[in-house]
Amino acid sequence: MDLRTARPGDAAAVARIWLAGWRDGHLGNVPDELITARTPESFSERAAERMDDDTLVAVVAGEVAGFVMVVDDELEQVYVSPAHRGSGVATALLDAGERLVAAKGHPRAWLAVVGGNARARRFYQRQGWTDEGPFDHHAPGPDGPITVPAHRYTKPVAPG
Repeated sequence: MDLRTARPGDAAAVARIWLAGWRDGHLGNVPDELITARTPESFSERAAERMDDDTLVAVVAGEVAGFVMVVDDELEQVYVSPAHRGSGVATALLDAGERLVAAKGHPRAWLAVVGGNARARRFYQRQGWTDEGPFDHHAPGPDGPITVPAHRYTKPVAPG
């Protein structure tokens, strides 16, 4: 497995992985308004916009197997293709995201997980993240932010 900065040519693979993973973890766990807003096209558009130094991809056998997107001190998106779940890709991406947050000078990283996404919540806890409890996450929507009940997970990271 290789970890590298995302490139424009990775956008389609990232969008596919993001859409599939998002549906796995969010359907039935978020407001209908957000489900309606998260069309396949929305993932394609958002992925294309995020092919920069703050998005890292894991490549296995020449194929994008997962990605992490970092915004300031937040690991905003962490997704792995279904074929690569349980293979260590998620752990490698999470570690890389934590290092990126630290390199930006932040002492602590955070991420949001919807309450019903039990698989993701168990994974983060196994990786040393702490559930600081529920909060209202504001996801971008076509007509403004959409309030999504989530849990805030945090982890200290060594700065830069």
